[in-house]
Amino acid sequence: MSYDPARFAGSIPEHYDVGLGPVIFVDYAADIARRTAGGKPTRRVLETAAGTGIVTRALRDALPAQVEITSTDLNAPMLDVARSKFDSAEKVAFEAADATALPYADGHFDAVVCQFGIMFFPDQAKGHREAHRVLSPGGRYLFSVWDEHAYNGFARVTNALVLELFPQDPPRFYSVPFSSNAIDPIKQSLLEANFDEINVHVLGLKKSVADLSLFARGLVFGNPLIDEITARGTTSPEDVHAALVERLRAEFGSEPCDIPLQTILYTARKPPRG
Repeated sequence: MSYDPARFAGSIPEHYDVGLGPVIFVDYAADIARRTAGGKPTRRVLETAAGTGIVTRALRDALPAQVEITSTDLNAPMLDVARSKFDSAEKVAFEAADATALPYADGHFDAVVCQFGIMFFPDQAKGHREAHRVLSPGGRYLFSVWDEHAYNGFARVTNALVLELFPQDPPRFYSVPFSSNAIDPIKQSLLEANFDEINVHVLGLKKSVADLSLFARGLVFGNPLIDEITARGTTSPEDVHAALVERLRAEFGSEPCDIPLQTILYTARKPPRG
């Protein structure tokens, strides 16, 4: 299953960054940045599907100052938000790029990082092959995906509400980010791309949420679901938001409340020469 990632435009980046970022992205960003730094890259690190720069910011804070970071995404509006988080003295370049057709030379990067991006790739195997190509021998590939709805109640609740409100032609967005939870096919794809030292980590946490209304606004307005709702024209986005706030409070309690999150993180190595 794929989805057009170029639809993250308009007002979506701001809602994504403000409504979703502090709840479902920042903790995992800190984790993947720490793991990247643990590999001791010395020259260049590439981030693909960087979005609004939440992982990019964590990488810059975790890596030595001399390491150059290239932050890429298909969506210029997302990168505009990302760029605002850095000053000119920081070694971070922002470039529009397709993770399945990277415009970089073979062996150019010490590490390639992608948080919650490969679920949107039309060809995940090609994305893995491109990561392998641009890595230097011995370079590390780190990426994460969401586990299934059963372990991410916010997505299960949101998807159930959408199916209820739009029974004839339901928006499908909330099936896509949670569609890559099967571990064995991804491991096999990495092996076929000639990676070794493949490790898989299931990362669960409880996240405290102080404002469910703000979070729900991100869930409705901070991704292409908002475009799907608007296109159908039968229920207003504000009504969807209000209903979602009620459902989230029924599921998790009044604020502050804890929301369970679970992701799957992969690390792999491009074998050294010889």
